[in-house]
Parts: sequence; structure tokens; C-alpha cells
Amino acid sequence: MVMACGTRKNAEKMKVENHSYSNYKEVSVSHLNLSLKVDFNKKELWGTSTLTIKNNSGANKLILDTRTLKVDHVAITDADGKSKEVTFEMGATDSILGAALIIPIEKNTTSVSVAYHTLPESEALQWLSPEQTHDKKNPFLFSQSQAILARTWIPLQDCPAVRFTYEAKVEVPPHLMALMSAENPSAKSKDGKYNFRQTKPIPSYLMALAVGDVEFKSLGRNSGVYAEPGMLAKSVNEFVDMQSMIDSAEALYGPYAWGRYDVLVLPPSFPFGGMENPCLTFATPTIIAGDRSLVSLIAHELAHSWSGNLVTNETWSDFWLNEGFTVYFEQRIMEKIYGRDYAEMLTALGRGELQHSLDDLMKEAPDDTKLYLNLDGRNPDDGVTDIAYEKGRFFLRSIEEVVGRTEWDAFLRSYFSTHAFGTTNTKNFIAYLNEKLLSKNPEWNKAVNTDEWIFKTGLPANCPVVNSKELQRVEEAVAKFEKSRKVADIQTKGYTTHHWLHLLRNLKSLKQEEMAAMDKEFKLTGIGNSEIACDWYRLSVENGYEAAYSEMEKFLNSVGRRKFLLPIYKALLKTPEGKKRAEAIFKSAEKGYHAVAAGTIRDMLKEAK
Repeated sequence: MVMACGTRKNAEKMKVENHSYSNYKEVSVSHLNLSLKVDFNKKELWGTSTLTIKNNSGANKLILDTRTLKVDHVAITDADGKSKEVTFEMGATDSILGAALIIPIEKNTTSVSVAYHTLPESEALQWLSPEQTHDKKNPFLFSQSQAILARTWIPLQDCPAVRFTYEAKVEVPPHLMALMSAENPSAKSKDGKYNFRQTKPIPSYLMALAVGDVEFKSLGRNSGVYAEPGMLAKSVNEFVDMQSMIDSAEALYGPYAWGRYDVLVLPPSFPFGGMENPCLTFATPTIIAGDRSLVSLIAHELAHSWSGNLVTNETWSDFWLNEGFTVYFEQRIMEKIYGRDYAEMLTALGRGELQHSLDDLMKEAPDDTKLYLNLDGRNPDDGVTDIAYEKGRFFLRSIEEVVGRTEWDAFLRSYFSTHAFGTTNTKNFIAYLNEKLLSKNPEWNKAVNTDEWIFKTGLPANCPVVNSKELQRVEEAVAKFEKSRKVADIQTKGYTTHHWLHLLRNLKSLKQEEMAAMDKEFKLTGIGNSEIACDWYRLSVENGYEAAYSEMEKFLNSVGRRKFLLPIYKALLKTPEGKKRAEAIFKSAEKGYHAVAAGTIRDMLKEAK
């Protein structure tokens, strides 16, 4: 941190609430005016963050969150428009939370301006060389602010309880396009200057920026896709049903509130499947499978436009309110478009993933199998597990099964409209659920079993059972193979990605010749479908099938999605030889991973020593 204007280098340790140093309950930010210049040579953003504030308590200071930012100077402006530079202080630096930026204000201060620049090691920002992109012609930049990484590229009140509108001016090299979680251009500007506006209040984790050589193609009345030129046609073909998804979502739970819904297909180092930035979902290219079999991810990110973006978890301990609702909503969108059987197949796979996570966590950290988590003193990323997503989804599905879909859908529409553009927490949700729904029938509250679902470990006995005829067909093939040990007995005609995943996850203790026979018959090593590749390479490691290792290493060096990296690294770390291989692969691949993924794997390697 740069200490300017007479700043103390070691300010007192600051109070932390909701993973934030900010005093948002005393002084709240209502609007952000951002001005940025993107420097690809230095891998830095230079600019000014001007925050419109409401001093609700007559406080004499505004406290913002920062991390790996260099603050150059700070000014305050009063209601008469008079501005003056002030001396700021920086709190002690914490490895997770960063450092507090403490700014003196007066009772009539209406805005605060912070001139600053980022550092190349900002964890939210990934700067990609041309070689790391799909077309390999131009550099690329993208942000990932969730959960508390917005503070690494903007000084602000970085917690989900604070919502604000924003406008921004961004200057980039003229041959590149800038995009944000706001109203976006559909073509490049001639001078590289872009203006953005987000008129709906959002939390800080939904601040997003991307800069690259991208083009746009409309997909319908209020939807479209951005991608590198070499990826655009494939992306358009993959997302042909996106407008139908928007229409189906609106029919279920009310009007889409954000104007446009567009998707940006990012380079492969993006650490997640998608990020629900308002107006512009960021998506991994690994969902471009060529057969539209992985578009449930788009349904998921679209559903966030209601659960998460419209109604936001107040704290990261309430994360399940964002994700559990979204997975449930995703399921309903997929059912509406592709039918009940298809949606149930996806749900059954989710149930299997949930059980796997429960088995691990019940051994290592049973309290983390609760929906409401205690994340005090922890990185909120610790809560990003299948518990929030899948246990949350099955809790909501259990309510649907108790009260009936008609009552449940009416409740959800009311929930979203009542809390629109606001935040809620677990306690308030329970109260709203009891008042607006469960109180209608004395038997419903007992049957729903809310407290056990939310505050107890593991899964309640009333967890819904999912029956998928399609996956039962896979299980029958596995049973037949286990008796005959003949790969020919695994009939894969008509298999989708989801059939393959269920097959690979149910095959156990295969011999080398069986792995080789499967590989020869189904051509799994080197397959272009990342979902299938991940499970095949995990199975290869578990069964010592070294013929797949070369392609596995290429896969780990070319894909940055954490969902695909972790199972393979975890399998490698189970043996001494695997540990050495994992360390060598990570050494060569680390520069291509986003900080979020790299940090997780780095921790895994340390724990394995």
C-alpha cells in the first residue's frame, strides 16, 4: 500500500463484520462513479472511484475495503460541491481481508473520490497473453469479484449487504472491446473509450469487467452472446435456446428485471462454470460441447437474475439462499424446456455429487454440511461447496413436495417480488416462509422440518428421492459389465454427457486391460468434452491407467475451471508418485490458472505434504 498525505503506516486493527472492514451501517454507499484506464503492458488499472455516500449516523469517517491496491490520494466533496483533499489511513493488512482504507469525512460530505491503481497480483483480475486466448491474437482481461475480491480492483464497501448503482468510463486499446455488468456495447468503439451504466442497485461481488477482442451476435429480443471471433459461431449454435430460457423463467417467477441478458464466453482459464454478473453472464468455454448438452449452466446463471442478483444473501454465511434457490430454479427452467425426464437426470446427478461432498465433509468438517455456515474468521470461499448448491436445492424441493407446486410457485413469485433489489438472511427467510406459506397448514411446518435442514449436519430423512429412468439404464449397463467384465456389454447408443458422467462415476476398480478396452471402444482419452474428460482422467488416475496421463496433463494445462481441476489433483495426491506428478503439473500450469483456482490447488498441495 502507498501511504500518502501523512498517513500512518500502522493504523489500529479494524473491526471486521460480514468479511468487511467497512462501516456500512453508519455510512453507506449508494452510487459508484468509476473511471478506469486499462494498461496491458503493466497489467494494471489506473483510475478514480467516486462514491456517493449517505452518512446515516453523523460519522466522522468512511471505511472502505482494499486489497493489493495503491491509493494515491483521496478527496471529499460536500453538498455545495466543494472538494478538498484529505489525509487517509491504512489499516493493518490481512492475507484474506486486505486492509481498511480510513477516510475522514464531515457531516455534510456527499461523496468521496479515491485515485488509485491496481497491482499485477490483484486476485480478481486475470491478465492473459494472446497465447492464453482461443484465437491467440490479442491479450484479454477479465475480473472475478465473488466473494470478496472486488476490493482488489475497486476501493469500496465489499460486502453483499451493500447495494449501489454505478456508471463507469473505461479506456482500453482501440482494437479491443470493454464489457461490464451493465448496459453494454454491441460493437467496438473507434477510440477504445466506453461508457457504462447500471441503474439497478447491485452488491460489490457483481462488479465485473472484461476486455478483449470479442464480437457480438443477437439471439433474440433481449439476449445475445459475446465471444472471440473464432468462438462466436460455435457459441451461437450452443446457446440457441437461451431466449426460450429467459421466456420460461419469466413465466415461472416473474419479469426479468435487468433489461438484457447476454453471455460472454471467456478464455479457458476462467475458474468457474459461470458468473452471474447482471446483464452479462461470464461463462467458461468448456460448456461449448457441440451438442448443447451442457447448457444447464446457462439456465443456472440466468436463474441468478432472480435468486442472488435480485434478492441477495445478506452475508456469506447465508450463501445457500443464493445458490440453493438458483439450482432449484435452474431445474425448473430445464424441465420446462427439455422435459421432466431430462431435468430429473440432471437432478439425480446433482444428488450423487451432493452425497460425495457429504461423505467427505462429514469426516473432515461436519459443521460445513449445514446450510447456514459459521464463516467467521474464514475465507467465504470455504462455503462454495455442493452443500449450498445441492442441499439447498433439495431443501426447497422438499418444501415443494410437501405443499404442492402451485402453492410453492406462488410463494416464490411473492418472495422475489417482495425482496427485489434487496438483501435477506436465513433468519428472515425462515420467518417469511412460516408467515406466508407454512402457517396455512399446521402439518406443513412439521413435515418441512426447516430447522433440521438449515442448522443440522448431514441430510434429513425427508430428503426427496430422485428416480431417473435414463440413469437407471446406465446402472443396468454397469451391473451387466460387473458380471461379464466385457466392455461390449456397455451399450452407449443415445448417451448424452450426463449418461457418460453417471457411467464413469459408477465404474470401480478397473483392470488395466479393461481401461484400455474402454478407451479403444469409446475414445475417451483426448475427448473434447471437458465434463467427460474430467471424470475419465480421474478414473484413469484411480486405476493407474498411464496411457491417459499425457492427455490428462495437457487437459490440466489448458483448462482453468476449478470444478475440473480439483477431482484430478485430488486423485493424484493419494499416492506418493501422484503427488510428484501433481506438483510438476501445477508448476507448469499455475500461470494459466486464475488466482481463485491456483490458490485452492496450492493449499491442497501444502496439505498433502
